[in-house]
Amino acid sequence: MPGLLRGVARTAVISGTATAVSNRVSRRQAGRWAQQDNAPAPSAPAPAPEPAAAASMDTKISQLKELSQLKEQGVLSEAEFAAQKSRILAL
Repeated sequence: MPGLLRGVARTAVISGTATAVSNRVSRRQAGRWAQQDNAPAPSAPAPAPEPAAAASMDTKISQLKELSQLKEQGVLSEAEFAAQKSRILAL
């Protein structure tokens, strides 16, 4: 019986500690978010991100093959196929 009580007490202490730490982290994060919300907005818009590196030709070919398979299976319509094909080729 004393071993059981010791185990229950240990579990209660660990659980209470974990709850306290979790609550403290949540309050700290909420405070940081509140500071970000109260920060003045930048006067100039942020610059647009750099475009991603162009996909290699092998990647484009494999994507087009997958796209054509989807069209053959009837998953894509002709219009959807054309739109996705032009998107892939524009990369």
